[in-house]
Amino acid sequence: MDKVRIGLIGLGAIGIKHANSLIGNKVPGGKLTAVCDSGPNRRQWAKENLGEEIKVFDQVEALLDSGLVDGVLVATPHYTHPELAIQALEKGLHVLIEKPAGVYTKEVLRMNEVAAKNSDLVFGIMYNRRTSPVYRKLRDLVKDGELGAIKRTNWIMTTWYRPQSYYDSGEWRATWAGEGGGVLLNQAPHQLDLWQWICGMPKRVRAFCAFGKYHQIEVEDDVTAYVEYENGATGVFITSTGETPGTDRLEIIGDRGKAVVENGELQFWRLRVSERQFNQEYNGRIGEPECWKCTVPIVGEETAHAGIMSNWVEAILKGTPVVAPGSEGINGLELSNAMYLSTWTDRWVELPIDHDLFYEELQKKIKNSTFKKAGSGE
Repeated sequence: MDKVRIGLIGLGAIGIKHANSLIGNKVPGGKLTAVCDSGPNRRQWAKENLGEEIKVFDQVEALLDSGLVDGVLVATPHYTHPELAIQALEKGLHVLIEKPAGVYTKEVLRMNEVAAKNSDLVFGIMYNRRTSPVYRKLRDLVKDGELGAIKRTNWIMTTWYRPQSYYDSGEWRATWAGEGGGVLLNQAPHQLDLWQWICGMPKRVRAFCAFGKYHQIEVEDDVTAYVEYENGATGVFITSTGETPGTDRLEIIGDRGKAVVENGELQFWRLRVSERQFNQEYNGRIGEPECWKCTVPIVGEETAHAGIMSNWVEAILKGTPVVAPGSEGINGLELSNAMYLSTWTDRWVELPIDHDLFYEELQKKIKNSTFKKAGSGE
């Protein structure tokens, strides 16, 4: 095989972006051969803009059984990601899903089990921020021990501002039944993934989600979460779609220094002697270790969505390691599920979470919802 024939499922805003990347030859080795969407207007767009050689389907099953694709890219609403991935994997097709991995971990666990049984297939997730050279370098510093043992992590991510008109643009948006959540599930999955990818998973979470604080929505648009790690380190994650101008700042403090990512730069304050060693050896009244501030050189560019697709294609053709394995999608989702569950139950949530309990609580939110969108007529 010298080309991977790709079927795209879902032609919403992000699906169209992926389609244009593929037909624009931004994914070497990848060829768009089929698309599927239930909406007649979107299928018409595909026929008018993607070329006659690309087959357009209105049923997923028909695309999967067409023999026209080697793998599929799933770009549909959140709830359907695991279901469609499972269908494709069981038919022997490679799969790349959009984020998040799903809405609740119970279904994502099942998806991961199916993927594990079909380990000869390449399963990836669209965590495109993993292609950022800044965050890749930060991860290298942490994993190589340059910061020593982590003591504290803080991420303020409030550059996700959205006006009310954004939420009013679709009936499914910002509802428990349609989207399954708000900023944690739609905008912030990238940061939740990077947070755990760089720092590891915490052992427990205490969160405070505000639902409809800044918008006429039933899901969360403002979150403050506190986490604790196995080694005693702590962390705070703050995100919102109701603040502007926003802040995007990740700070990691370790025994040997501090690293900060902000405005696309990575700054590293390196201690000449570790804090723990200095604390034990210093005899003066007030003092602190010698510290060097370094601007860490960053090489390369963020290849974003096209980069993740290209990596997935290379993994299929050449066995290249996958940058964002689909099985890792559950980690960031577990963090957001834990934040919801902590807020709903007003208590600490231990990780791994009680997957059945979260599912039950989510179903209660859906069943008991009385929210009606302005102008919906419902």
